[in-house]
Amino acid sequence: MSNPKATIIRELEARTFMEGPELCREYVKTPKMWLGTSTLQPGQRGAIDPGHAVSEETFFCCQGHVLIYDENHYYELYAGDALFIPEGVPHTLINIGDETAVMVWAGAPGA
Repeated sequence: MSNPKATIIRELEARTFMEGPELCREYVKTPKMWLGTSTLQPGQRGAIDPGHAVSEETFFCCQGHVLIYDENHYYELYAGDALFIPEGVPHTLINIGDETAVMVWAGAPGA
């Protein structure tokens, strides 16, 4: 059995993509988990993520003031706040602050 090795993933190595005006960077995606970031400018709303059928997801607000909407509720997050989203729940991010919002997201199991 080989020993796993820690790996640094630099921002320039992350898979970068847009979901509407939401700039996403996916740093890690394995069969066990995923991790990335979303950046939104003031007033921007990201695309609706349809949810993950067999995965739970957590959002952590690094910077800014964000609403996360999940079809039934609005959750208001400030820097330092986190939100857990159960499997299969659609959601979207909305920057309601005056500065750039940066969110970290992670989920497991991976897809």
